[in-house]
Amino acid sequence: MGKTTVSINLAHSFARAGVKTLLVDADPQGSVGLSLTRQSRLLAGFYDYLADPKIPLERLIVPTRLKTFSLVPSGQGSDYEAGGGGMGAHIARIKAFLAGVSAQGFDLCLIDTAAGLFGISGDVISSSDAIMIPQQSEPLGIRSVPKLLEGLQRLRVMNPRLSVLGVCLTMVQEDLVESTGAAVALRQLLPPAMVFRAQIPRDGLFVRASARGLPVGVLEDGAHAQGIFDSLRAEIETKLQPNGGIRTTHL
Repeated sequence: MGKTTVSINLAHSFARAGVKTLLVDADPQGSVGLSLTRQSRLLAGFYDYLADPKIPLERLIVPTRLKTFSLVPSGQGSDYEAGGGGMGAHIARIKAFLAGVSAQGFDLCLIDTAAGLFGISGDVISSSDAIMIPQQSEPLGIRSVPKLLEGLQRLRVMNPRLSVLGVCLTMVQEDLVESTGAAVALRQLLPPAMVFRAQIPRDGLFVRASARGLPVGVLEDGAHAQGIFDSLRAEIETKLQPNGGIRTTHL
């Protein structure tokens, strides 16, 4: 439970608040699509568009039961990443994709990428307005955060408007001292504004929601978990307002 869980439930929170939201699965593993619809591998998606930008965007958009929430699966062309060229090779097509999303009237395009700052993930970041970093609350991962933030500062040379919203702690296990200690260590390591107050617990609810192809807030007992994502959404909205940004990307 990490970036994909955050992406799905955060997108659902924005959509519940009336924000017309598009969740894009830019992870070649297709985790978002597989979590929400078992047929996602049969659908054209983001990587198919990168391989052939002439594909109409409307063909890629999958509506959900919530009219303000749609998604674009990774698609059948996710092998495109392997032979797609070096850093910067995909930026023009990603920008064309985002321009099409804006033309479709979406207020927010939230992109779930593969981990890392290179390849298509790096090009998505270089084309976006803002980035949020989900980080599992465990000691080894916490130690890598400063290096990741340094890498993001280098990417801002290519994209000066990129806003680094901060780090969101995920999989926080309150009954495990190593997990809570890692969360405390990260908050001590970074400026307060760089770590979101809302943090995502390790909870079987998320596994159950994924098994049913639903955001956690739709479950009968999901109100508390939904509240956490609503709090995270409120923090993001506050950070985005000065920039007028409408697109975020997750690592």
